[in-house]
Amino acid sequence: MVEIKTDASVDAMREAGRVVAQALKAVQDAASVGVTLRELDGVARKVLREAGAGSPFLDYHPDWAPVPFPGVICASVNDAIVHGVPDGYRLRDGDLLSIDCGASLGGWVGDSAVSFTVGQARQEDVRLIETAREALDAGIAAAVVGNRVGDIAHAVGTVCRRAGYGIPQDFGGHGVGRTMHEGPDVPNEGRPGRGMKLRHGMVIAIEPMLIGGGGDDYRHSPDGWTLRTTDGSRAAHAEHTVAIVAGGAAARVLTAL
Repeated sequence: MVEIKTDASVDAMREAGRVVAQALKAVQDAASVGVTLRELDGVARKVLREAGAGSPFLDYHPDWAPVPFPGVICASVNDAIVHGVPDGYRLRDGDLLSIDCGASLGGWVGDSAVSFTVGQARQEDVRLIETAREALDAGIAAAVVGNRVGDIAHAVGTVCRRAGYGIPQDFGGHGVGRTMHEGPDVPNEGRPGRGMKLRHGMVIAIEPMLIGGGGDDYRHSPDGWTLRTTDGSRAAHAEHTVAIVAGGAAARVLTAL
């Protein structure tokens, strides 16, 4: 089911999105060599707590996961694509880190992700991260009234494939509202002109996930949550929650800082 939000509801979702943006910035500022992923999770928890927000990630337990998720952020390092568990791993110089975070505020949810490097960056990682951002921007540009979900998927996938990167086929964007995952599904690759037509008041998360080695295969870690590349190549993840608006305007990014 796809819920069409009122303008007032979108404004309320913007407040939840603002908290997510603040948490992501705080985590990125705190990420340095020697800091643990669990400590970064604590940084995000503090931001949420001070904003009076909850976490849609904490204790989330889909039917495919063996245990509830233990953190308020997903912290995915190097060959981890998404859903990394924030554990005792200490960041090292040159790590590529993807942080995904959500916030629940006033009954509404925001969801966003960012990838960045810790310490001295590898040029190939910089290119991978920049391409993920470009793919996200392309998807947002296609998220206009009258277009279809397939137009977003095609825009994202074109950027990724043109750069030679892989795309994990079973994961992508989704609707966002009173819960973290709602309809419609928003794939990271697809055919233009296909899928649900975009309407004013739809709110979706667009989230490119790129595999640096160029293949699409992935594997689950023993923790049951973390998705990793099968070839050991690095991965990047970028995400914003956006609202579709009338009048031919660009989508409203609800999780911008």
